[in-house]
Amino acid sequence: MHSWTDTLRFAFQPVVNLATGGVAGLELLARPETGDVLAQARRDAELDGRLAVLAVRAAARRETLLPLHVNVFAGTLADLGGLTPLHDAVREAGRLPWEVTLDVVPPYTHVPHRALLEALAALREQGFRISADGVGDGDVPLRLLTDIAPDLVKLDASLLARPAAVRAMRTLCDELGALLAVEGVETELQCAAARSAGAQLAQGQLFAPPARLPAADVYVPPRSPGTVSAPRSGPSVREFVRPAALLPAGASAGQVRALLTGSPDVSGVLLVDRAGVPVRSVHRSRFLLSMSGRYGHALYADRPAAKLGDPPRTVGVDATAWEVLDVVAVGGRSRTSDDVAVVDHHGRCVGVVRLGDLVRALAETRIEEAAGLNPLTRLPGSDAITGEVDRRIADARTFALSWLDVDHFKQVNDGAGFAAGDELIRSVGRALRTAASGSTYVGHIGGDDFLVLADPEGLEQLAAAMLDAPWSAGGRPVTLSLATVLCPPGSVTDHRQAAACLAPLKKAAKALHGASWVLGRAGLPGHEVRRGSLPVGAAGPGVVGVEPGVG
Repeated sequence: MHSWTDTLRFAFQPVVNLATGGVAGLELLARPETGDVLAQARRDAELDGRLAVLAVRAAARRETLLPLHVNVFAGTLADLGGLTPLHDAVREAGRLPWEVTLDVVPPYTHVPHRALLEALAALREQGFRISADGVGDGDVPLRLLTDIAPDLVKLDASLLARPAAVRAMRTLCDELGALLAVEGVETELQCAAARSAGAQLAQGQLFAPPARLPAADVYVPPRSPGTVSAPRSGPSVREFVRPAALLPAGASAGQVRALLTGSPDVSGVLLVDRAGVPVRSVHRSRFLLSMSGRYGHALYADRPAAKLGDPPRTVGVDATAWEVLDVVAVGGRSRTSDDVAVVDHHGRCVGVVRLGDLVRALAETRIEEAAGLNPLTRLPGSDAITGEVDRRIADARTFALSWLDVDHFKQVNDGAGFAAGDELIRSVGRALRTAASGSTYVGHIGGDDFLVLADPEGLEQLAAAMLDAPWSAGGRPVTLSLATVLCPPGSVTDHRQAAACLAPLKKAAKALHGASWVLGRAGLPGHEVRRGSLPVGAAGPGVVGVEPGVG
């Protein structure tokens, strides 16, 4: 009599790193030829647990070295209180628990949350990584998601139609120390949207469909100009993590040689202790050169591979790309091409980063930044500011967006000459850069127009620095106008709405005599005149008196 396991097969779908274009892992998907075993598993915890075990065994038969993603229903974990058979299957397959990510699948309705959290804590203690699957299209409560504190959050591609929600989820992931992935990506447009919203990983038909054999190659669309730039502190190392080739600390040189010769894409092997902490790093080229020398194989084959390795270079999962470069810079030049091991908070290896990936990404970031700089002031254009506006909106932060320009600039150019006008613009740009402090962003969007994004607390000091200074062009006195809109959380939905609120304030500032500053609040009528005076006989609708401070 045939069992349902006789007709059950598993397909592999790559999880793609959008920064490196490499495969970060393989999700195992059950593909029964008859019946609906998945529907049964949703109701039967024992059956679901058995499917997870069979998935690991299927991967072992394919001899893949890539990290694995195994699906388990949330109810299964709560009912079984852990997955001891899965831990045994991972060990029998010669894998390490932290090479396996458990994709916790909805539904969460009627799942006892305390039991689920206790089961996840036990699995995490064993070393398994945890992914919250189906977020955005499932029923996982936000409070439970934060309690789970997953290593990875997977969003459905349908949420890309709401980029503000994806950006907000990326912010939450950063707070939780998690990566953000988008599932079901089918088009290059969706891939670009995922990148722009801050996703680091993705899956879908665009890259590679589920297949019986692990994909050797995946298609990743090239990054288009203008996609989201890295923050000033540098991109996170998490964005560049590649799967690590791991062997026990006591592995022989022959075992390392067999792994390297059978896996041409592996650039090195990390030898780890029983806890998964890297103890030696074996570089591919140097190792094979030693083994291929005269008597090399006879001398080393049965000896510990650690004798041909070096102390590992490691960085924490919270490091930035710049910090990795600092690690690479320490030591001899012969090791600049070595992989750098990325370790979690327990010191366990979760992957490696390659110098080439980091240099390429940082160079692209600098090129993108340089392309966006105004050639006159070397200040970034509006894209840098508007991108940061959207991030602060997603972070629910109060911010002040200001527009600064020179009064009657065309007359300045016509009277003093364009060279004097250009020097004035450069001087204003330098002064703005000097006055900017903390998290203030300054941009030059063309002509005499500047944008400033700042925290409200810094407005008075910035306004004084710019408006109290004696400006001139070709000996002619010049004044500046400043318009500011305060945007508390919930007052605007994106940078376009913030800019629309700012436009009438700029017009009001330009209607005043002398150096002027008007301040308004998004969503509220009227504005305050902080500097400047109205022409004689003029009345400004909605204008109120000057008040001290910014409320």
